[in-house]
Parts: sequence; C-alpha cells; structure tokens
Amino acid sequence: MFNRLKLSMFEPFSVRSFRFQWPADLMASWAFEMETIILGWYVLTITDSVLVLTIFASMQWLGTLIAPYLGVLGDRWGRRTMLCLLRASYLTTSIITMSLALTDTLNASIILGISFVIGLVRPSDLVMRNGLIGDTMLGNVLMKAMGVSRTTMDSARIAGALLGASLFSLLGIGFAYVAVTLFYVISFLLTFGVSSVRTQTGRENGIINRSPLTDLKEGLLYVWKTPTLLAAMCFAFLVNLTVFPVSHGILPFVAKEIYHIDENGLSHLVASYAIGALIGSITMALLPIRSYPARFMVCNIFLMHIVILFLGQVDTKLAGQLILATTGFVQSLAMISMAVTLLNIADEKFRGLVMGVRMLAVYGLPVGLIGSGLLIEWFGYSNTVTLYGVGGLIVSCVIAFKWRQQLWWSSM
Repeated sequence: MFNRLKLSMFEPFSVRSFRFQWPADLMASWAFEMETIILGWYVLTITDSVLVLTIFASMQWLGTLIAPYLGVLGDRWGRRTMLCLLRASYLTTSIITMSLALTDTLNASIILGISFVIGLVRPSDLVMRNGLIGDTMLGNVLMKAMGVSRTTMDSARIAGALLGASLFSLLGIGFAYVAVTLFYVISFLLTFGVSSVRTQTGRENGIINRSPLTDLKEGLLYVWKTPTLLAAMCFAFLVNLTVFPVSHGILPFVAKEIYHIDENGLSHLVASYAIGALIGSITMALLPIRSYPARFMVCNIFLMHIVILFLGQVDTKLAGQLILATTGFVQSLAMISMAVTLLNIADEKFRGLVMGVRMLAVYGLPVGLIGSGLLIEWFGYSNTVTLYGVGGLIVSCVIAFKWRQQLWWSSM
C-alpha cells in the first residue's frame, strides 16, 4: 500500500518539464521566504511599528492588479517566457538589495521602495507556475502535480525561514542576501528547461487585432458567468482578507510583542505553519480528493477561520506553533482543492487567464494587512484576530449558501 502511494506521489516527475519546474520553483520559493523573514524583521526592528510592518507586507502583493494582464501575455507569449522574465526581475532586485546592505546604505524607505517593485511582479509567479502545470499534466495526474507543487512552497517556507533567520542573526542582512541572490540565479537557469505550451489565441485563432485588454475583459466576463469560478474567487478573496494577514503578515509583530522572542523564534513560528502546510500538501498528493473538490474547499475554509480564532487567544510560543501548524495543514487542503476546482472548470483557452483573475483575489491581503495594523494599534491584537475570525465565518456562510448548488453538488 505504502509503495503504491509513494509511486503515486512521484508520478508527476515522469514528465520532463516537471523535473525542471519543481526544483526551479523550489529555489524561487526558498528565496521568497528568506526575503520575507529577513526584510520583515528588519523593518519591524528599525521602525518598531506594526503599521509600517503591514504596509511593507502589503506592498509585496501590489502586482495582483496586473496579474490578469500578465496572465494574458503568458497565454500569448508562452508561460515559460513570462516566468523567465519574472525571475530575472527578482534576481535584479535581490542584487540591488544585497549591494545596498553590504555597503550599509539600506534603510526602511529603500526597503519599502524595493518591496513596491517586487510586489508588482511576484504575485504573477504563482499564476505562471500553476498554468504551466495545467498545460503539461494530464487530468489524472493534475491533482497529484498540484499537491507536489504545493510542497515546493511549503518545504521552502520551512527551510527559507530557518536559514534566513539564522543567516540574518549570524552574519547580518548583507551576507544573508548573498544566499538569496544565489537561489534566484539557480531558479532562473532551471526555468529554461520547463516546457512552454502556448494556448491558441490572437493570430492563431484568426483574431488579429485583439489586445490583451480585450482578452482580459473576456476572461473576467467568463469568470462572472461561471458560478463555480465566481464562488471560488469570492472565497479566495475572503481568505486573503481575513486569514493570511493573521497567519503570515503580522507574525513578526506577534513574535516580538506577544511571544517576546527574537528573529530565530519568528522562524520557528513560520516553520511550524509551513510544516503543517507541507503535511497537508503531501496528504493531497498521496490521497487526492477525486470527487467534489469544491465541497472539500468550502469545508476547509470554514475550518481555517475557526482555527485562527484560537490563535488570537494564546500568548505563548508553543501554543502559537501548534495552532499555526494546524492552520497551515487546513490551508493546504483548501488552497489545493481550490486550484484544482479552477483548473477543472475553466476551458483550456481561458486557463491562464482564470488563474490570473484568481490573483486579483490576493488584493484582499493588502487590505486585510493594513486593516489589521490599524486595528491592532486601536483595539489590540486579540480583539483584531477575533474580529477577523468571526467575520470570516459569517461571510463564508453567505458565500456557501448563495452558490450551494454549484459548490456542494458539482463533482467537477
């Protein structure tokens, strides 16, 4: 039984493209997580402001506004080409940050500016990753590939957090960024080995003068007229608004002000969340939900909001680690089943665009982050987390009831 499950998990690696994409995505995700923990802790310690911290975190997701547009360009030019361009930009900004840090000229304002630039393009990385997997995987391997791909981010979150905090603590931000830059170089080079499948659009379909904006409008209309996709998008926005700010963005503040621990303690919190998420990803890769992925998504989104209610009531590191691990586990189950739902429902010619529109939902994250920063300063941490958890449960009930037929009874 175990051998069959093991073979099932590694089945996606029989595809050559995935054998390049997986390590490329792993290196990029590793660098992402190292940057996040290094810069987040640096900003908090030099400004001592949770609001500035949440502004920094929110800037990393500004690109969600243009993600659908980049999704259109990915459909036209090839998603591998777009992914290479994105990763070239990460490499460039990391070299700049490394140089400024090594020359002791880096400050909070510069970090916010760099985060703004990174935030314009980084959110589209996940769009291109998932689109490439959808292009190169057959339907019966797609769920397994999505689960394995998810382990890329989750395992990188563990290693990236621990390594980033350790290097920052021992060597300082400059030499820590040398490692970040190295991982971006490896990711960039490996991405060239990924297969590039172009969807037939524009000239190939005989539509010569269509602009990407026209395609984008058509894709948005397609999502609006497809109830299951629209419901999934609403859930995606909600989770980014209410759950991820608590489990991701404000963790440096929680570590420093609530649990009274240093950057290494922060890395333990991040790693705990990632370990739970990794277990969830492996679970989905080994035992995929073959029927009713939308139903599975809904149930786990409810659970996510229940779990974060407990997170707001504890003030010790160990309890926080246990709750974060549980949050990560449930989050993986919800997000993988959501991605599979979107890829299964969307027509092939709209697949890249639908995943791009999906990234618009990430705009809930900067709104939730800045809102949490303000609310924590006004009402305190515990009250803010409780508000997010209860509010999320109420809105989840509304979404689930409105689209109950499509979400609960559809087997797609």
